[in-house]
Amino acid sequence: MGQKVGLTETVLRDAHQSLLATRMRTEDMLPVAGKLDQVGFWSVEMWGGATFDAALRYLKECPWERLHRIRAAMPNTRLQMLLRGQNLVGYHNYPDDVVERFVEQAAQGGIDVFRIFDAMNDVRNMKVAMEAAGRTGKIVEGTICYTISPVHSVDYFLRLGERLAEMGAQVICLKDMGGLLAPYVTYEIVKGLKSRLSLPLHLHSHCTSGMAPMSYMMAIEAGVDNLDTALSPLSQGTSQPATEALIAALQGTPFDTGLDLGPLKEIADYFYEVRKKYAEFESPVNNQVKTDILSSQIPGGMLSNLVAQLREQKAEDKLDAVMAEMPRVRKDMGYPPLVTPTSQMVGSQATLNVITGKRYSVVSQETRNYLLGHYGESPGPIDAEVRKAILGKKEPITCRPADLLKPGLERARQEIGSLAASEEDVLSYALFPEVAKEYFHWRDSQNIPSS
Repeated sequence: MGQKVGLTETVLRDAHQSLLATRMRTEDMLPVAGKLDQVGFWSVEMWGGATFDAALRYLKECPWERLHRIRAAMPNTRLQMLLRGQNLVGYHNYPDDVVERFVEQAAQGGIDVFRIFDAMNDVRNMKVAMEAAGRTGKIVEGTICYTISPVHSVDYFLRLGERLAEMGAQVICLKDMGGLLAPYVTYEIVKGLKSRLSLPLHLHSHCTSGMAPMSYMMAIEAGVDNLDTALSPLSQGTSQPATEALIAALQGTPFDTGLDLGPLKEIADYFYEVRKKYAEFESPVNNQVKTDILSSQIPGGMLSNLVAQLREQKAEDKLDAVMAEMPRVRKDMGYPPLVTPTSQMVGSQATLNVITGKRYSVVSQETRNYLLGHYGESPGPIDAEVRKAILGKKEPITCRPADLLKPGLERARQEIGSLAASEEDVLSYALFPEVAKEYFHWRDSQNIPSS
């Protein structure tokens, strides 16, 4: 016997992060927010990931205001965010006091579901965020980052799921950011997790390799409780499988979502028009099945951004070379799962290796910090020659990286002073000092009130 399958709609976050380089504006979300609120999704993912940084850096928008406005427009639906553990919505570890206050403020602002992960699957980097989310009374979704490597196995992911349950996760999410999950492996992992744990299990994937719809069906057969999908105008390619297709496929079966396709057509028609506004951020790879992704393992949310970055450097023709270099860099670094921030780190280093023509002749500070253990414990051994060439005689740390950080919230409050108009502004500054300060000055110059 099957069970009703829930859906998490990603059109307001991961779908446009994957296809449109995270550029969708709040003004293009609000006109249909009320209609999305009436569909009956288990949740709508609309915050976190790269959206916080992109709002401040590129869109000159306050991400907190987006949260408040969508919360007001969608009172009946769980709002979900993607939280990078100790990295929050940034690219490095933040002090515990910043993590705790950010989670508390996000919950107050309207987040109902905190999907918490760590790029290294190092649970030490998830502990504080999970505990903070638990104290708010909101849903804590402990997340397994799926990847393929000689040091990752089905048993590895099952044991990680058990560990997250022990840490207080109320939901387990299997996050396949690269679209790497093959159908039968999906079945084995989902079946294994459901047999070991009594918690709901959610699955997130991308269509980059073309396997996600098949893997979703196998996950359903294995007992998955919830799937991430995107409305058809922003689905497929490097995004998620289409919401309407999943609803139609399950109608009349024991797994029927119970959702009505009728109201979705009007919302889809709206987003087909919205997508046209962001054509400059489109890439040909968005709509291609990229089986070479099984080698490069670039996550869907990164591919469109990588293309945009190479385009800015007039080096878009180097994309294939960068993608070929990424698995070599990843091997050197001990096979970290490729998800923010490790995906950007490996991608940036691969780009430097390709553009300079000599591997590791130029090394980013992020790569140095990774080798020093500041992002956590690598899943596999780091190449000894690469480590020596970059670090010399320096030894990596062995403690939880955030244990080395001093409290940062009050320091941020003092530094930003009267330029911050709210506690949310202080948090924005604590996460992205220069970007936030530039945004605050711009906001003041435009006489725009704070959220």
